[in-house]
Amino acid sequence: MSTFPDGFLWGGATAANQLEGAYDRDGKGLSIDDAYPGGKKRLNLLKSPDFDWTIDESKYDYPNHEGIDHYDHYKEDIALFAEMGFKCYRFSIAWTRIFPNGDETEPNEKGLAFYDSLIDECLKYDIEPVITISHYEMPLKLAKEYGGWKNRKLIDFFECFAKTVLTRYASKVKYWMTFNEINSAFHFPAMSQGLVQANGGDDSTNIFQAFNNQFVASSKTVKIGHELDPDLKIGCMILYATAYSIDANPVNQLATLQSQQAFNFFCADVQVRGQYPTYTKRLYKQYHVDESRLEITDDDLAWIKKYPVDYIGFSYYMSNAVDVTSDNSDKTGGNMLGGVKNPFLEASEWGWQIDPIGLRIGLNELYDRYQIPLFVVENGLGAKDKVEADGSINDDYRIDYLRKHIEAMAAAVNEDGVDVMGYTPWGCIDLVSASTGEMSKRYGFIYVDLDDEGHGTLARSRKKSFVWYRGVIASNGTELSTNINY
Repeated sequence: MSTFPDGFLWGGATAANQLEGAYDRDGKGLSIDDAYPGGKKRLNLLKSPDFDWTIDESKYDYPNHEGIDHYDHYKEDIALFAEMGFKCYRFSIAWTRIFPNGDETEPNEKGLAFYDSLIDECLKYDIEPVITISHYEMPLKLAKEYGGWKNRKLIDFFECFAKTVLTRYASKVKYWMTFNEINSAFHFPAMSQGLVQANGGDDSTNIFQAFNNQFVASSKTVKIGHELDPDLKIGCMILYATAYSIDANPVNQLATLQSQQAFNFFCADVQVRGQYPTYTKRLYKQYHVDESRLEITDDDLAWIKKYPVDYIGFSYYMSNAVDVTSDNSDKTGGNMLGGVKNPFLEASEWGWQIDPIGLRIGLNELYDRYQIPLFVVENGLGAKDKVEADGSINDDYRIDYLRKHIEAMAAAVNEDGVDVMGYTPWGCIDLVSASTGEMSKRYGFIYVDLDDEGHGTLARSRKKSFVWYRGVIASNGTELSTNINY
């Protein structure tokens, strides 16, 4: 039987750029996400040397411009979350709703007013807001004219943004995170750092400079939050993928350790422990970083040391296998990363390897290393859902995925002693996929009538998983049976 502590934060997670729509309304400026074309080749296009953030609607579709129109449907959507019994709702604030270009000194009041209403709507149902300050949607001007996060000026711009929203909402919102999946830049700096080939994204020195600038900005955010209210909890957020050596070869074991240090731990080591880890110079060598070009000041290090984060939020979808000793061409897909295929695991339609036990391992690895609370803020299964003639959606595959991961999380809590704050499955309502720009890759408990071409009524309907998850929350995780009336 799964048991979780009293006050465990059950809920769901979304991102402004993937569901709000209304990309040019009420003073909102363009974000980098507004410039991402839709379709299965989205990530390849962003990696192209020709991609320069130009929006060409004659050539591409831009599904994020409309999202699922949460901007107009947020009251309906939050009412559905409340019907499921959500204790919290993780969402992000669109930077460009508050500072349309990113470099203004005065915020856009209409943008702030929207989040006033959104937060109040959550609180009306006793749903705790959990806010990601920056979730893959920095202002387009900051990428095009300032060169993205490699430019130190962005520290000040972000500090202004963070101070504005924290000051506005600190009395209503306790839980915050600074940068979504900050470590994803190791594989894909476009979304988290605003870096593509056209502005230096193919140069690892720029990526590590951007990391440093984000670390400093995160620390300044922690300071602002704690000065407003010492009880505010400001966390970091990383993409976590448990890694296994493909075999017992010590060479692969070492490669696995080093890949873990780089991808899973580096950003958290800095943001939690308050200093660069001892293996940093090896990373610089591994990634061909020109240290003479890095600007990491004593003042930067002092900020990082003095203001570490309060908790670790992380996404977990899959695990990876590591093989550097053979020419293994049997690759698998993943959340902006991949690896060799693990013969012991099945994969989703998009090639993401499904590994519930890997979540328990990851929870143990993170808690043993850092000894601060953990928050599973993304986990879920992207799949194609079929609407039956009677309107029902029998997504038992999603229920099975989530059930197994909740069981693994419960084992980490009850048997291993891991401190887990909450669980917010990704895309609790169907939204535009970050990796492909598709609607057909669905994660939600709530179905949205919209296809990949943008056609549909936008009507919301409950999937079988909606009813199941409502029972999970009502029982605080003790009722995971799939035998439900739907």
